[in-house]
Amino acid sequence: MADVEKGEAEDDELGHDPVNKLGAEVAAQMEAIENDFGDDYKIGAVVTVVEVLTSDGAGVRVRCNAPPWVGLGMLRIAEKALEAQGQD
Repeated sequence: MADVEKGEAEDDELGHDPVNKLGAEVAAQMEAIENDFGDDYKIGAVVTVVEVLTSDGAGVRVRCNAPPWVGLGMLRIAEKALEAQGQD
């Protein structure tokens, strides 16, 4: 148990590999999509929101591969989905 706690604590520090962490999140999302839709899907617009922690503080990076109004609509849907998760 102490090793798990130590690993989680180390992951919260700046020394972790951010590429691996972000890649793992994307891979988990793709796996969830494949589980839900099988082979009957294609990826459309994508919005990523990432908290970036540095020794100078924290910031948020947002990227979207669609027009701004599409990204804003997706963020509104995401907001409602996160609110619903909090009600569980």
